Amino acid sequence: MKMMDLQQELINKYRYLNYNHILKNEFDERVQKISINAGFTCPNRDGSKGSGGCTYCNNQSFHPDYCKPTKSVTRQLEEGIAFFHHKYKTQYYLAYFQAYTNTYDRIEHLTKIYEEALSMPGVKGIVVGTRPDCIGDELLDYFARLSEKKYVMLEYGVESTNDQTLLAINRGHDYACAVKAIEKTASRGINVAAHLILGLPGEDTDTILSHADNISQLPLTALKLHQLQLVRGTKMASDYETAPSKFNLYTAEEYIDLLVKFIERLNPEIAIERFVSQSPAGLLIAPDWGLKNFEFVSKIEKELQKRGTFQGKYFIR
Repeated sequence: MKMMDLQQELINKYRYLNYNHILKNEFDERVQKISINAGFTCPNRDGSKGSGGCTYCNNQSFHPDYCKPTKSVTRQLEEGIAFFHHKYKTQYYLAYFQAYTNTYDRIEHLTKIYEEALSMPGVKGIVVGTRPDCIGDELLDYFARLSEKKYVMLEYGVESTNDQTLLAINRGHDYACAVKAIEKTASRGINVAAHLILGLPGEDTDTILSHADNISQLPLTALKLHQLQLVRGTKMASDYETAPSKFNLYTAEEYIDLLVKFIERLNPEIAIERFVSQSPAGLLIAPDWGLKNFEFVSKIEKELQKRGTFQGKYFIR
C-alpha cells in the first residue's frame, strides 16, 4: 500500500497515525525494539557542555533488567530477544540504542557497535537515540548508506521547542539546533523521530500546543510524547520538593484532554509512536495514574472517537 493511502486509512480507523502500523506495513511482520545500553554518556554530563545532565533525567527509569553496559551489545540483544520471542509466533527486531547519547563517540567505535547489533539474526535495523548537537555529516553519511539496506531511524531528544524551557532543564542546546539536525537527517533519506515532554515547568497549555505547531513543520517520520514524570535521583525531583507550586502535574483526564488538542494540531503525516511513559514504581514520585500503556492508548482513542476529531484537524502547513 502506498504510504499516503496507508496514512489516511490509519487516521480514518484510529483517528491518528499509529507508528506501529507504519512499521508493520514496512516489514509485513510485528517488530519489537530491543533496548541496548552501550555505555555512552552525554556532553552535559561529562563537562564538555555542562554537568549533572538534564534536570528530569534518570536513565535507570527506562532500562529493562537485561540492559546493562557491563554486557556486550550481542549479549544484551540475545537476552532481549529471549525475553520477547515467546510472546509472538513471528516477529522481527530493531536494536534500540537508548541510554544517554548514542552518537557521542569516535565514529570508528560507533560503527563497530552498530554493525555488531545488525549482525544478530532477526535484527532488521537500528534505532539510535541521541541529541541534536551530537550528530555530524560523516556519521549522517554512514547512516544514509546503511539505510539503503537496513531500517535506520535517528531519534532526537528535542523535549521542548521553547528555548527558555530548554535552558531551564539544562539541555545544553536550543531549538534551532534540533531543527537543523532533523532537517539534515531527513534530507539524506533517513527516518527521523523527535521526543517531546509535555508539562515541563513553566509551560502552560498554549506553550505546549505551540510545540505541535512547531514540530509539525519539520520532516519527521515519527514523534514520541510523554507526560512529565518526577523521578527520584534527579535535579527536578529536588526542585519539586523545594517549590511544588511551580509544577503542574496532570491528572490522567487532564493529560488526555491536552493530548487530544495536541493531536488535532499535529501534522497528519507524522506518525505517533508513544503518548505516555511509565517509570518504575520504585523511582516514580508523581504522577502515578495506575494505568498500563495500552489502557491509556485505549482511553485516547475513545476520546478522539467521542469528540469526532482526528490528527491534523487543525493543522496549518
